[in-house]
Amino acid sequence: MSVVAPPGVEFMTDVVAHWAALQPDAEALTYGEVRWTWAQWDDRIRRVAGGLAALGLGPGSRVAFLDKNHPACLEVSLGAGLLGAVNAVINWRLAAGELDYVINDSGASVLFTGAELLPAVQAIRDRLPRVTEVIVVGGPDDAYEPFLAAARPAERSREVTGDDLWLVMYSSGTTGRPKGVMLSHRNIVAHTQNAVPVAPMGRGDRNLVAMPLFHVGGTCYALFGIYAGVPSTFTREPDPASLLAAFGAGVTHAFVVPAVVSALLAAGEQAIAVLSGLKYLLYGAAPMPLPVLRQALATWPGLNFIQVYGQTELAGVISALSPQAHRDAAHQDRLGSAGTLLAGAQVRVVDPASGQDVAVGQPGEFWFRSAQQMMGYLNRPEDTAQAITADGWLRSGDIGHVDDGGFLYVSDRIKDMIITGGENVYSPEVEQAMAEHPAVAEVAVIGIPDDHWGETIMAMVVLRPGHQATGPEIIGFTRERLAHYKCPRTVEIIDALPRNPSGKVLKRTLRAPYWAGRDRQI
Repeated sequence: MSVVAPPGVEFMTDVVAHWAALQPDAEALTYGEVRWTWAQWDDRIRRVAGGLAALGLGPGSRVAFLDKNHPACLEVSLGAGLLGAVNAVINWRLAAGELDYVINDSGASVLFTGAELLPAVQAIRDRLPRVTEVIVVGGPDDAYEPFLAAARPAERSREVTGDDLWLVMYSSGTTGRPKGVMLSHRNIVAHTQNAVPVAPMGRGDRNLVAMPLFHVGGTCYALFGIYAGVPSTFTREPDPASLLAAFGAGVTHAFVVPAVVSALLAAGEQAIAVLSGLKYLLYGAAPMPLPVLRQALATWPGLNFIQVYGQTELAGVISALSPQAHRDAAHQDRLGSAGTLLAGAQVRVVDPASGQDVAVGQPGEFWFRSAQQMMGYLNRPEDTAQAITADGWLRSGDIGHVDDGGFLYVSDRIKDMIITGGENVYSPEVEQAMAEHPAVAEVAVIGIPDDHWGETIMAMVVLRPGHQATGPEIIGFTRERLAHYKCPRTVEIIDALPRNPSGKVLKRTLRAPYWAGRDRQI
């Protein structure tokens, strides 16, 4: 039986209030040993609003939340939204110098921090001049529950509109400082309504929220279960023990990164069996190696796999590869695609140099237009102007093409495109081919300077435990699968790929030694 969300939703708090009225005693969410009903959770959200109002916050005010996954993060977001205030969800993995920059950039006057993160906040406290209140969540010095208990529940301010800024999510860019992506109530609601039908939820279903809430793959995915009125289970971290316990406790829907799927496949029969009750497994945020995907499809033949593609600037998902497309024997090449657009979205494929649309099937930059797309970058009008065209198209920075069936294929980031001898090479295509080698665990392909070709292709490879392979052997393997000009000239075997706090491979770090001292980086 399908669950029906309220019509004409303008704010996610309307959804919570709807379920609190319709099914007040039904479970809304579970976190560890704690369980809240819809009526209890609605009350907690309104108490956050009342507590923030008592501190003098109102429309346009800023708060920040710093912790590993905790339902309080959503409570603060929703409660602040009732006042027309804004919550900036901070990446708890940031180093101290990044942490104070992001908190200050957000303009937050109230900082909610998990007890585990309090020492990091105390270490930079003198560098946070705008923060007047620090409220500890959890632990022996918990101030959050007393803050709620003392607050008077508040209703939504009449001044709040759907176009008001609601959330700031910091993008995990690989160059420069993190950029605060500004998302309005309308952006988030549009994303939720467009994406929920991709993996429908109904009576008896349970949503797993395991990915970090400082990502749209955490916070915005968490809103799917809330919108559908089904219970959600929160894990503090997506560690194997927490995930397996959640799967074993009746979770039916989950979103994970591809590395989690790979780990589950490698964990043995018990881990494989525990997913037997899962209905939908969404994955994304990084490319899924085709060998891993094929193994997963064979291992769980009854499971609905959905690949999602998007970015923070689009509030999350903009296209999805359906369960049917995953198992379409007549179009197996589409396993390498990012699926088709969500409802209400438009895409153009544009030559980055000329700004003109390219022919169907030809590579170019994806430009999107949707009600989901961000308001802009916080405090960065120039970056916003570069990202959003005058007629409202969002430049994604992703290179790819669209086939004649409307399926999107993502090839690369513009900055990572390799031009060798006048030919454009898109590193994910090379990485996918190399990942088919049985000894390759991870691979990153970069361009390095060459006086003759401009750039040549180099691959950094991490081998699977217990496997051996040489660079020439891997190059020969790749040449059997790709045109020679796309294949690496050199392969370096390394212990691990460098990553940023969000887990993305830092190709600039890999490239840096080879481009040092040069005026151009391509």
